[in-house]
Amino acid sequence: MDFNENKPIYLQLADQIMDEVESSDLQSGKRLLSVRDYAAKNGVNANTVMRTYTWLQQEGIIYNQRGIGYFYADDARDKVLEMRRKVFFDKELPYFMDRLNALRISPEQFVEIYKNYISTK
Repeated sequence: MDFNENKPIYLQLADQIMDEVESSDLQSGKRLLSVRDYAAKNGVNANTVMRTYTWLQQEGIIYNQRGIGYFYADDARDKVLEMRRKVFFDKELPYFMDRLNALRISPEQFVEIYKNYISTK
């Protein structure tokens, strides 16, 4: 994995796990790789993965069964979507709306562009 130097590695790993949660139909209770295995897979220190797992656990996306490992929470996908929607609406959308306005893209034009985009997916 190529890491961005402007964001802590543990948060980039968390984003990678949340991407997986968001884009797939994970079975609730599915086990994550062990800390050691996930570290080896991504070429990072096990302490970094432990920090990632702790952060995800604090957010309610995963949980730990002591001595067994980490598992996806039943509502992991809902929590990830809620978290990412908040970031989108609070940080990304205002910039996007400013760009639409600066480029003089009308609501009607944008709706048409959006419809075309969705139809190709």
